[in-house]
Amino acid sequence: MTSTALLAFTVVALLTVVTPGLDTMLVLRHSLIGGRRAGLSVVVGTTAGCLVWATASLVGLTALLTASRWAYDAVRIAGAAYLVWMGASTLWRTFARRPANSPVLEVTKTGRWQAFRAGMMTNLLNPKPGVFYMSLLPQFLPNGSTAWGILLVAIHLTIGLIWLPLIVWTASRARHLFTRDRFRRWLDRLTATVLIGLGIKLAAEAR
Repeated sequence: MTSTALLAFTVVALLTVVTPGLDTMLVLRHSLIGGRRAGLSVVVGTTAGCLVWATASLVGLTALLTASRWAYDAVRIAGAAYLVWMGASTLWRTFARRPANSPVLEVTKTGRWQAFRAGMMTNLLNPKPGVFYMSLLPQFLPNGSTAWGILLVAIHLTIGLIWLPLIVWTASRARHLFTRDRFRRWLDRLTATVLIGLGIKLAAEAR
């Protein structure tokens, strides 16, 4: 692999990471409401999900997604259902009766696990990361070298592990401005609406 190809992949990986998407929204939401540890838990979860897809791509498992419409649709529908469920449950909780202007509760270990699970499952049940790795990596791999593939995956994941914690840090610094229950409810409703919308879009889109 030439240095030009390596630089080109790094630029592509950087653009895919910094472009706002579902991962960014989840990290931002958990950081504002749950604090820095919750935000970092989402970062670890999304990274774990990407690592699973990347590993599957390197060993050829995600070729099934591009070769089999049934397999792709199965993962797509499962991911859509998960997004809609997560959005609907979040929306339902915003209508629970709580004291007005109550302060944000500290995040427990269970909360951090839930944040990790949300980040990981959102990626695992979305076939697009697998298709992304499967379609992008071969373009930069000399003769299908697995060693170079591991390097490219490491570059992509490292960029995410630098960028997303920056979002966590920025959001946690501003967290004291958003400690009222009213803000939390509206943020949850916005997040829920986006999750449900993305789930419906994922379920409806053609391959």
